[in-house]
Amino acid sequence: MSGPPLPAVTATRSDSLAVPHTPGPALAWWLAARPWSFTISLAPVLAGTSLAALDGHHVGLGLAAAALIASILIHAGTNLQNDVGDFRRGADGRGRLGPPRATTEGWLPAAQVQVAAVLCFALAIVPGAYLVARGGWPVVGIGVASIAAGAAYTAGPRPVAYSGWGEAFVIAFFGLVAVGGMYYLHAGTLGAAALLAGAALGALAAAVLVVNNLRDIESDRVIGKYTLAVRRGASFTVREYFILMHAPFALLALLALQERSAWLLAPLALLPWATRLWLQVRREPAGAWLNAALASTARLGLLFAVLLSFAAALSR
Repeated sequence: MSGPPLPAVTATRSDSLAVPHTPGPALAWWLAARPWSFTISLAPVLAGTSLAALDGHHVGLGLAAAALIASILIHAGTNLQNDVGDFRRGADGRGRLGPPRATTEGWLPAAQVQVAAVLCFALAIVPGAYLVARGGWPVVGIGVASIAAGAAYTAGPRPVAYSGWGEAFVIAFFGLVAVGGMYYLHAGTLGAAALLAGAALGALAAAVLVVNNLRDIESDRVIGKYTLAVRRGASFTVREYFILMHAPFALLALLALQERSAWLLAPLALLPWATRLWLQVRREPAGAWLNAALASTARLGLLFAVLLSFAAALSR
């Protein structure tokens, strides 16, 4: 999950992200919040809004903007909770192949990161209140469930990230709930198109997590973080990555049939890229190079949503 180039400084990990041995506060908070990952929150807003318009519903840009702000705040809160939660459980320590964690490295106090996570979740209530006013009580359920799931990802006695249910969590909340909720806000109902698109985008978002877990499989095993990759092994995880990267294109065909629009097949142009990424991961399912594979997987997911949105606009 990639972002703007960081200052040219000495690397502290054997990966492509170079950071100072002791970064300044701004960079430390940037690393803790991981804003480069917010593309996963943007994709469902684009897809849900464009499909609602395609189905003849009035699209409110204010609704889309408020939903995006709320989604990013919940996503940021989840990332911050992940940073401090993993620190408290001894994860992401020295020798980690991925980008360094601000709390674990001692760049930010755990108490401050925890407060920031809670603040992000609390601030999400502000745009959420507008969404509730427009969408009614079902939106309350979506918002409460999303915040609770974000907090529980690495917090509490049984965190989701440590249980092997991480992929299901991502498919549900970054796919089905996010796209379906966005569609519902515009349409007042839920259509099959939103569910198909939600499942497709959720699978691509989960593929990002799969690469993350494959990269961290050994360090996670040591500290008892029983992701699905740790439980089932690298070979299974590579096959899982194949399914998550290719299933969205089958769902895309069903979506095109549902909406009776060949334009919606436009994201099929990304299929060779998806296959190439999987082949690369299958050839080398370990090492710091998986950081690049993770970033490419996230970019593919966003581009999938962008192409789908343009295609929906052309189908009207």
